[in-house]
Amino acid sequence: MRKTVLEVLGLHRSYGSVRAVDDVTFTLAEGRSLGIVGESGSGKTTTARIIVGLESADSGRVLVHRRDRTERGRGRGRARRLARAREVQMVFQDPYLSLDPRMPVGTVLRETLRLHFPGTDHERRITELLDQVGLGSREAAALPRQLSGGQRQRVAIARALAVEPAVLVLDEAVAALDVSVQAQILNLLSDIRTETGIGYLFITHDLGVVRCVTDEVVVMRQGKIVESGPTAEVLARPRHPYTRLLLDSVPRPGWDPRSIAAARRAL
Repeated sequence: MRKTVLEVLGLHRSYGSVRAVDDVTFTLAEGRSLGIVGESGSGKTTTARIIVGLESADSGRVLVHRRDRTERGRGRGRARRLARAREVQMVFQDPYLSLDPRMPVGTVLRETLRLHFPGTDHERRITELLDQVGLGSREAAALPRQLSGGQRQRVAIARALAVEPAVLVLDEAVAALDVSVQAQILNLLSDIRTETGIGYLFITHDLGVVRCVTDEVVVMRQGKIVESGPTAEVLARPRHPYTRLLLDSVPRPGWDPRSIAAARRAL
């Protein structure tokens, strides 16, 4: 039995009268990969941001290795904030927006290590991280604008891995990449998961990505989980009409967008 690394229990988050996240509950085991799928507005990204700590839940709990990340009024010192940040890291769709355009890649990693692990051998660790994501000294000296989209995403992954997180949240992390580059990044992530035992949380609308890289899947609609289970089972035998609609919405021979639109209105 694998240990549970992440527990999400009864999360709620509203914006006025809109329930963005409505009683969301799931778990993630060490070394496993969980996908959260749904259309725009389904609540999947808000859920991810709460888990990472970029937003607060109205109620509910997020635990990493049974430590509550949603406790209020406790552990607000700098050391606790840094320790909390190390537990869960996030890789965004566009890494260029999260990288300092004036800072070479090696400096980006060095500053991250200096903040979280002062006094360690940063140069050796930088080399290890770059090697882990398939980059080298040439990329270490480059500015973000001098790299391709795939290379920048590798840098973002390396920076996230630098703090040795228990959970890596990937929010549409390959959506902006060419198909061939997507495959390279997904293969890279698979290798890293095997090597490190890190838990992945994939936030995506792409069922092809979910099929390839996740062990389990959660389907969200209007802030609620409507279906969940092993990925292969959910995609092969969906029980909820919304899950079937998502699968039917994938273009293929004989695809009829008008019938899909009609089915969407009927839900």
